[in-house]
Amino acid sequence: MLMTMPEAVKRIISKLQSAGYEAYAVGGCVRDAILGRTPEDWDITTSASPMEMKELFSHTIDTGIQHGTVTVLYDHVGYEVTTYRLDGEYEDHRHPKQVTFTSELREDLRRRDFTINAMAYNEEQGLVDLFGGREDLERHVIRCVGDPMERFTEDALRIMRAARFSAQLGFSIDSETERAMKALAPDLKRVSAERVRTELTKLLLSDHPEKLETCFTCGITAVVLPEFDRMMEQSQVNQHHAYSVGLHTIKCLEYLHTDPAYVAADKKIKTTLNYTMLLHDVAKPLCVTTDKNGFEHFYGHQDMGAEIAVEILRRLKFDNDTIHGVKRLVKYHDARFQIKEDSRKALRRLMNKVGLEWMPYLFPIGRSDTSGQSETYYDSAMENIANLERMYKEIIAREECVCLRDLCVTGRDLMEIGFTSGPSLGQALAALLHEVIEDPEANEKEHLLKVAAGYLKQGWIPAYKDE
Repeated sequence: MLMTMPEAVKRIISKLQSAGYEAYAVGGCVRDAILGRTPEDWDITTSASPMEMKELFSHTIDTGIQHGTVTVLYDHVGYEVTTYRLDGEYEDHRHPKQVTFTSELREDLRRRDFTINAMAYNEEQGLVDLFGGREDLERHVIRCVGDPMERFTEDALRIMRAARFSAQLGFSIDSETERAMKALAPDLKRVSAERVRTELTKLLLSDHPEKLETCFTCGITAVVLPEFDRMMEQSQVNQHHAYSVGLHTIKCLEYLHTDPAYVAADKKIKTTLNYTMLLHDVAKPLCVTTDKNGFEHFYGHQDMGAEIAVEILRRLKFDNDTIHGVKRLVKYHDARFQIKEDSRKALRRLMNKVGLEWMPYLFPIGRSDTSGQSETYYDSAMENIANLERMYKEIIAREECVCLRDLCVTGRDLMEIGFTSGPSLGQALAALLHEVIEDPEANEKEHLLKVAAGYLKQGWIPAYKDE
């Protein structure tokens, strides 16, 4: 078969071959090229040693020279080139005790995780597929190279990678590989939070987030996200729901990926929305009550869920911006039920609490949440969300003030009429903001300064908190 490679990759391979070494594009780039996808990276494997590569190429970086990897710079772009190698015994489910370089391509390919990632290619030899990777691509199957128990024992993260590739490619998992995943999933407790986060995020961002259920059935979430297992086990016996909390969550994730607001978002926002959807009902198993008719309710799950979401995301070593966004969206994901169709005041108050940065995303979250519920109230719920979004856009278009930055007076203005820096200044600004949220016409500097002066005169400021 013929495969189109970047010119830089072809030239690096050609230069290695001209010097008497073997060289191939290898791994994920070959897989993606066969599938007609655009590879994110092009990795190269070669029989040349790291020092031989450094002598051959004038611009290199010692990326992982102890493991045989040198980055070759070509037109200011880096390409990782790695010497054929054998991995020694693994002692921590991640790192081999030692790495041995080899001159045999077969030995290098046989140590790789899955058959679809164990193919190599160059223009002289064509495709080198020693373990049935191309056939597995055609069968849409994720299968380990060799004995899956060995592969997963070497690096436990490969268990999550199998689920992640299944989600990204829409493939099933080979039965023997899946049995090994279930048997060795407990070893994931030895994998760093950062590596777990990377794989879970890639799965959620994939075209098939419903493959999260594979993580549950294989015992992965029991180790890395036990809260999800509790969600899968928690029923929702009431007129609004048709699924357990966990299955409802999976349905919501599926719909989210089709929502126009999600599709148009960048990767950072998509990550926040996926984790919001994953965790929006995380506290339900802890808040469940049953009424006299046998119906289950989950009062307070929004507030408790926001706090649990923070704990989980911190455990996974997420950045503060993502944590803040998920917390806000989880906390207010059900707020639409407290707003009447014509209550612009209530909507402005909600916009103030959520923040203008995240408010637009409450609507795709609401639509996705509704999509995972029973059909009984689907039409009316969607209509309600559409009405709220219409009012929200009108408020934005009219530039109605919902946060301090849009208030017509500043702290400096208040200090000029007698306020001193400190808590009372912030309290006065919050009180003025509250007045403006209740009545947008009140956002006029002269009027607000008059109201603030009244606070000074009477020695009392209404207690409102700007969230």
